[in-house]
Amino acid sequence: MTTAPDIAPAEHEVLRDALGLLKDREKVAERLLASSRKHSFDPDTELDWDAPFEEGKWFWPPELVSLYGTPLWKRMSEEQRMDLARHEAASIASLGIWFEIILMQLLVRHIYDKSLTSNHVRYALTEIADECRHSMMFARLIKQGGAPAYPVSRTQHNLARALKTISTTPGSFTATLLGEEILDWMQRLTFPDERIQPLVRGVTRIHVVEEARHVRYAREELRRQMVSCPRWEAELTRISSGEASRVFVQAFINPEVYTNVGLDRREALAQVKASGHRREVMQNGARRLTDFLDEIGVLRGVGRTLWVSSGLLAK
Repeated sequence: MTTAPDIAPAEHEVLRDALGLLKDREKVAERLLASSRKHSFDPDTELDWDAPFEEGKWFWPPELVSLYGTPLWKRMSEEQRMDLARHEAASIASLGIWFEIILMQLLVRHIYDKSLTSNHVRYALTEIADECRHSMMFARLIKQGGAPAYPVSRTQHNLARALKTISTTPGSFTATLLGEEILDWMQRLTFPDERIQPLVRGVTRIHVVEEARHVRYAREELRRQMVSCPRWEAELTRISSGEASRVFVQAFINPEVYTNVGLDRREALAQVKASGHRREVMQNGARRLTDFLDEIGVLRGVGRTLWVSSGLLAK
């Protein structure tokens, strides 16, 4: 079997094992296309956007709210807690739109020089269509919920622009998984939760079902890319993905949510940073992803250090 270019001899055996696990790209895409035909949704018709919100129900599970369990949370009234959850749901939906716009650009770049009639490209276009619907669905949910949209900071916006520019193909798929898997973990806790507003549950259910295909597509391609790419590209992927993890965590909740519910922003940020519960939530959300990235050789060297500093990976 031909080994990947510029790979250290000590890695050859591991990579040969990985090659044996790879699925044929066209067969994977064919199955994903079949699933897309059976299990795709139009949020405009699937969800009841005209139903009023239910009194006493949350917009986001309280355990996933950033301040949950902190001294500040314990001083807040139930009404203020629920209001914070509503604003954080809007912040996370805003983050989702930002990330999906990035992912769509990366996917378009990925398929630019590939066979336009291949199943692989057809599925990428199908996923882009999914992401367009998701972005519109999240935007509509924000407006319906009455909280403002929460864009990322100008610094984060421009850092993402730079990361997109220098991103390798495996780096692009690592970023895809970073944006999808943590939110997916949270949404899997949200849509079956009867404490949550029915519209929010409906939105998260659609997103979970369709994102499962996106995760499969990205994982298969990333595993393939990490086996075949040259060493310099693998190393750049490790570093860029580590930096992306830091940007993602910093952008996860816009600090304006605290101001908008009447809290002291500095105090809130300090308590979130010190919260063991919050750190555990974020690491639990990322664990399936970080286990996979570790398995395929992304979490090494400087890149691993950056992932640890992001708080998504324990030391």
